[in-house]
Amino acid sequence: MIFPFHVRVFLATGYTDMRKSINGLSILVAQGLERDPLSGHLFVFCNKRQNMVKILYWDRNGFCLWHKRLEKQSFRWPKSASDACEIDHRQLVWLLEGLEIHQRQAHDRLDYATVF
Repeated sequence: MIFPFHVRVFLATGYTDMRKSINGLSILVAQGLERDPLSGHLFVFCNKRQNMVKILYWDRNGFCLWHKRLEKQSFRWPKSASDACEIDHRQLVWLLEGLEIHQRQAHDRLDYATVF
């Protein structure tokens, strides 16, 4: 998945009923996560068995819903108590690949500012 870096990624922690489609998930984003579903950001949901992930986002003129179902393994879904946590693009890729979103061996991001 390739998205511009200004697009933010929000995980809906806990478990979501995967029978929900675009309308139900967009209501969860607006009411449960208190975010704007039309923002263009990615909203990621997981089921209780942790073998399905859905990603909802707005793309210019309509909603898109991306769905991945694992046949044998499970996603390493965070156990956070908050309603939503924000992760970066790299962490989303890790999650979809079956890795923890907080890698102990990953290099920390360095942020430098240029001074003129």
